[in-house]
Amino acid sequence: MEPEENIKPHAIMIPVPLQGHIVQFINLAIKLASKGLTITFVNTHITHERLMKAQSVSESSSDYNIFSEAQNSGLDIRYTTISDGFPLNFDRMGNHDQFMEGLFHVFSTHVDDLIGNLVNSNHNPPVSCLIADTFFVWPSVIAKKYDLVNISFFTEAALAFTSYYHMDLLTLNGHFGSQDNREDTIDYIPGVQAIEPGDLPSYIQDSEPWDTMHRYMFKSLEDARKADMIICNTVQELESSTISALQEKKPFYALGPIFPNGFTNNTTATKSNLWMESDPTEWLNGKPKGSVMYISFGSLAKISRQDILEMAHGLLLSRVSFIWVVRPDITWSLESNLLPERFEHDVKDRGLVVSWCNQIDVISHRAIGGFLTHCGWNSVLESSWCKVPMLCFPIFTDQFTNRKLVVSEWKVGFDLSNGRILKRQEIAQKLYCFITEANKLRINLDETRKKLEDALSENGSSGRNYKQLICDINSKIQQKKQE
Repeated sequence: MEPEENIKPHAIMIPVPLQGHIVQFINLAIKLASKGLTITFVNTHITHERLMKAQSVSESSSDYNIFSEAQNSGLDIRYTTISDGFPLNFDRMGNHDQFMEGLFHVFSTHVDDLIGNLVNSNHNPPVSCLIADTFFVWPSVIAKKYDLVNISFFTEAALAFTSYYHMDLLTLNGHFGSQDNREDTIDYIPGVQAIEPGDLPSYIQDSEPWDTMHRYMFKSLEDARKADMIICNTVQELESSTISALQEKKPFYALGPIFPNGFTNNTTATKSNLWMESDPTEWLNGKPKGSVMYISFGSLAKISRQDILEMAHGLLLSRVSFIWVVRPDITWSLESNLLPERFEHDVKDRGLVVSWCNQIDVISHRAIGGFLTHCGWNSVLESSWCKVPMLCFPIFTDQFTNRKLVVSEWKVGFDLSNGRILKRQEIAQKLYCFITEANKLRINLDETRKKLEDALSENGSSGRNYKQLICDINSKIQQKKQE
């Protein structure tokens, strides 16, 4: 039997059941397991079912496991699922507020039950850590109940985290919490030289932030303050002053970019998709280098039917080649035909519309010359890694904050629109100019990619931060044993 001090950490990992969060959690689980941790990974039943469906796995296949390859390579990752409190056939997005209330008040009882069973069932090694998504409201209570090291994983930029972390300062200075919030530049957040109110996460921008979603978001960030440690999918060199200021308040580890090994030809990315994929590779192979605009608003954001129509007409006017991801649930509209009549016929030689695809495969293709993006954090990091310049159209949450980093700080992208309303003529003009002007951004993209690469090397900032994190986890586990 191993001496007690040599028993390796065993972490339970629980992502918010959304595509962008699940991908990062899977990648982090594999990374931590490769560094010697035992991981028990927890998905909700509905997430598991959607993953199986997207992979065309029979629902009767009871042993489906997204980590089978990792396990075969010797990594100690265990996989289980729990209920989110709702029946499988419940329409979560169609009943969004009800679902959020369930996550707020009910989901924690299922988590508590699972963790209680894991802690009390003599697992080897024993469960010692909880790595939960920052956007959960319950981790501090459950970690305390079972005496686990409480690690909060923030799947967005450090700039977004510090905006939430300093909401007390924003409230004190009148930039948050009233119907007439101040609109001048914010220059008092530690580690942030200046940020405009329009660059804050949308939940902080809202003049009436009191509905279910706002209460949930703010409660989750309040809970994260009680964590023993914060993990963030960012890179020290890309947000150095923000991260340094946060590290003075809390153990904060920049581990990004949290990509799988062999990033651009990795099968785990496919296994973490919640939608059936199209493969546009053959279509792209016939296009000149850097000539195609990839357009995607991610896995969650919704836009209006009017925005879809303006985008479609803008693409028609622009004459630019494109791949456009139009998810079935991309709008609140119940109409099945979202695009203008004959649109796909009119663009058939230069445009391709798909409902979902493997984003890495597409943006790493030589034919892609730009990415019209909602600025989701995964998309920003992936685009930077693949050295694809971005045309930014943020829609909600941290996307406005990410846009600031892309356009103002790193200078690897441009704004699509002067406001939040899309207009076809402006879209056409920006698309046409973007493909011709994108070369201005490529020098900065080379620098950004190098920072991402350097961070991941053994002695790079993220490499060192992984070592420090594991060392600190072990110290915290020993400290808890002695208390």
